[in-house]
Amino acid sequence: MSLGRIGLQAKQCLQNQLDYRHLGAFISLTTNPDPILQICQQADERFNNVQPLSSIDGQLIAIKDNICTSDQPTTCASAMLQSFISPFSATVVEKLTAAGGIVVGKTNLDEFGMGSHSVNSVHGPVKSGSDPETPRSVGGSSGGSALAVRTGQCFAALGTDTGGSVRLPAAWTGTVGFKPSYGMVSRWGVVAYANSLDTVGVMARCTAGVKQVYNIIRGHDPRDPTSTSSFARSRIQSQLSSRPTNKPFRIGIPREYLLKELHPSIHNHWSRALQSLQRKGHSLDLITLPTTKAALAAYYVLAPAEASSNLAKYDGVRFGNRASNDRDESNVLFSQTRGQNLGPEVRRRILLGSYTLSSTAINNYFIRAQKVRRLVQDDFNRVFAMKHPLLEHPKETSSSSSPEEKESGVDIILTPTSLNLPPLLSSLQSDSDNDPTKQFQEDVYTVPASLAGLPAISVPVPVNDWQHVGLQIVGQYGDDDMVLGAAKELEAVLKDAGAGN
Repeated sequence: MSLGRIGLQAKQCLQNQLDYRHLGAFISLTTNPDPILQICQQADERFNNVQPLSSIDGQLIAIKDNICTSDQPTTCASAMLQSFISPFSATVVEKLTAAGGIVVGKTNLDEFGMGSHSVNSVHGPVKSGSDPETPRSVGGSSGGSALAVRTGQCFAALGTDTGGSVRLPAAWTGTVGFKPSYGMVSRWGVVAYANSLDTVGVMARCTAGVKQVYNIIRGHDPRDPTSTSSFARSRIQSQLSSRPTNKPFRIGIPREYLLKELHPSIHNHWSRALQSLQRKGHSLDLITLPTTKAALAAYYVLAPAEASSNLAKYDGVRFGNRASNDRDESNVLFSQTRGQNLGPEVRRRILLGSYTLSSTAINNYFIRAQKVRRLVQDDFNRVFAMKHPLLEHPKETSSSSSPEEKESGVDIILTPTSLNLPPLLSSLQSDSDNDPTKQFQEDVYTVPASLAGLPAISVPVPVNDWQHVGLQIVGQYGDDDMVLGAAKELEAVLKDAGAGN
């Protein structure tokens, strides 16, 4: 078989899948390479005839294993769904295949997306390839997708981001991870963790690759009730089109993100990036997001509450594998099934969520967390120059505001993605045994954008060959293209700074 450019790239990806199989990035893979190479050969012919299906025609795409595919199992890394095959594919999968993308396999994750290190999986942990003797965390819960991209096992990968599950793995693996604005990408066919937070995200080696995939999967889906409507999208586009283009970015630096727990190396890379951007003509503004301090606590009330409701159907009767001895001493039908087939982290979050939704606790926890969420959204709306396009705003008159006031606010916010460098996998076990909540702190920088439904992207900064930190760019709701443009500019600035060292 004579292979062109796309075919040769695919062949290398397939070889990398064999070479890095021990790292646990994939749960299931397409075992026969011949059909894949034949499709790539057809894609090469279409490119040669200047008739490609899309910019990703013939590219290998990995799919996180909580996104349904009709031809491969969807296990969510759980014993509960170990043999489940969906009768349909998710909308995002349908769009990718229609555009010529090739679904090459399903990637490993924390069970049902619950975790920050991709170790809570019935299929085993995802391991960083830095050192076989002392493997480090790749982040979670989309760690398999991130590692598959990092090790060249695919062109790009889809993940899901609830509170940072795309951005944190991207930061720790040296890839680009993008969480779009909530509702911009269909969730139909995605196994739900927390409905009001879950967002399908994209991971690739560079921002250009992320944008190629994002442009394919974005758009309204009438099957998804949380999908942003066509009318709302046109309203967003109308507001964006009235904004001047090719202006330097006004970059916000939140005071509250200057945490004393922030690793010195990450702080240094953040400071250098800000200085480099300033030298390029972009302006820096110190801003305040006061509710950030309560955002993490609110998230770990809201997300488990929604999870406890969503996972109630996995009882071995409606969904899921049933335990052989499925009744306990009190004769509860599904007790043994859920106890045996759900992992400890999932059970912990179900219990937490069930408690916060109980009649005795809902006012003190769930309702208060919802109020904090609204305050987080208000904080972001106050600091961005662009008004939230889906909210009503009082009409401004020429006498009510000066030109300076109209120009106030920032275009994007630049922060670290994570608090620390990736930890050793061996250290996570002791942390989990002693204090399970200790791992939650890694989400402190990513959770606020998730609570507000804002677009956010993590851009990698290399520390050494295998260790990276991430810098996160956050934009106003609907301003996804601005965020992607800022990420491309940051990539160029980091590349120039690296070349100058």
